[in-house]
Amino acid sequence: MRTLRERGRVAGLPEWDRCAVMGVVNVTPDSFSDGGQWFDTDLAVKHGLDLVTAGADLVDVGGESTRPGAARVDEAEELRRVIPVVRELAGAGVLVSVDTMRATVAERAIAEGALLVNDVSGGRADPAMVPAVAAAEVPFVVMHWRGQSIDMNNRAVYEDVVGEVVAELRRSVDRAVAGGIAPERIVLDPGLGFAKNAEHDLALVAHLPALSELGRPLLVAASRKRFLGRVLAGDGDAPPPARERDAATAAVTAIAAREGAWAVRVHEVRASADAVRVARAIETAEAVYSENAANAAGAL
Repeated sequence: MRTLRERGRVAGLPEWDRCAVMGVVNVTPDSFSDGGQWFDTDLAVKHGLDLVTAGADLVDVGGESTRPGAARVDEAEELRRVIPVVRELAGAGVLVSVDTMRATVAERAIAEGALLVNDVSGGRADPAMVPAVAAAEVPFVVMHWRGQSIDMNNRAVYEDVVGEVVAELRRSVDRAVAGGIAPERIVLDPGLGFAKNAEHDLALVAHLPALSELGRPLLVAASRKRFLGRVLAGDGDAPPPARERDAATAAVTAIAAREGAWAVRVHEVRASADAVRVARAIETAEAVYSENAANAAGAL
């Protein structure tokens, strides 16, 4: 059974006795699953609050699409999209994460109440990011990343995807720690869908314990991604639209929770919030059964 200790604690954030659920608020016109749906500030704030009502423990706010092939937005536009939403949600008591590759956006979001920086580049896209996070003393998500979205599909070349992702994540963690970020504030993300094909993503989900060997809490972000569409489509059929992959997402959530993930990042919260609670109940039942069996054996 994976205990709270094995899931890992993240300094500066609450301690949950189960896998946490991170809800996604994309303040973008072009994200792969819900682009444009929450582009308006008021709608984005309402959506974030709705995610909390549905069971999200924290909300990840981003203003730049990282779907394959996406071009970057400029800094001023990303700030315009993100900061008002972070301000309103944090002011309402929501635990807010900011999803950004820019140090300036991270710093402004932290000033407005964000408590976590989720950088898909792991601090590599902006050399000022690691020093900024270190100075702010907030938790930092280090994702496995091989380059910008515009050409990341060309980088999906591996001989041993699990071994290579573990090794590359270890180097990213070492860079972050060398830059001043405390190890106890680092969360790892295997980067499902980023410079990976469906076979790579499935292999990583199947080997989450190998990633846990890096000794830091694990965030699993499988929500609505292409590999789930490929699985659901089967041979020769077109993958279902992203918004029809929520049940498949919840299946990965249940697996991740049982394998000791610290959190999952999802678009549709309710099913995953239910999944992590069921996984926790099964863990508890497993522990009780094992203890009772051991006591019975000892009494013989």
